[in-house]
Amino acid sequence: MALQDKYKQLVDAATAAGAQVREQDGVLYIDGTAASGSIKDQLWDIYGQIDPNFLSGDVVLNVNVATAVAGARAKVTTETSNLNIRKGPGTDQPIVGKAAHHEIVTLVSKANDQWWLIRTDGGKEGYAYAQYLTPLE
Repeated sequence: MALQDKYKQLVDAATAAGAQVREQDGVLYIDGTAASGSIKDQLWDIYGQIDPNFLSGDVVLNVNVATAVAGARAKVTTETSNLNIRKGPGTDQPIVGKAAHHEIVTLVSKANDQWWLIRTDGGKEGYAYAQYLTPLE
């Protein structure tokens, strides 16, 4: 039986959660980031139902839990300067505020992997370059 068939329920759940699934050298690899701990737990529960003692060794489940989700806190990690907060996601957008070096901000949403909509404790809201934001655990 092919691994994709043996673990169909796990593959379907992992794919629905946005994980990448690939088969290589007789091992099924599931890699990605789950939106919550409960989704990661669900994947492990499905895997446990198929292989109760995790003895077959034909699956590598490498799924982390996203820390940068709406409502999460992040630290401004610029070298020394303030972080520009912009009207839209892009350097061509006007600056509407700044977040201080090492300031803690709230993630409102992600426009994409590079630009996050954030809100400072002072109420300034806009887009910041995600490279300079470190999610807090």
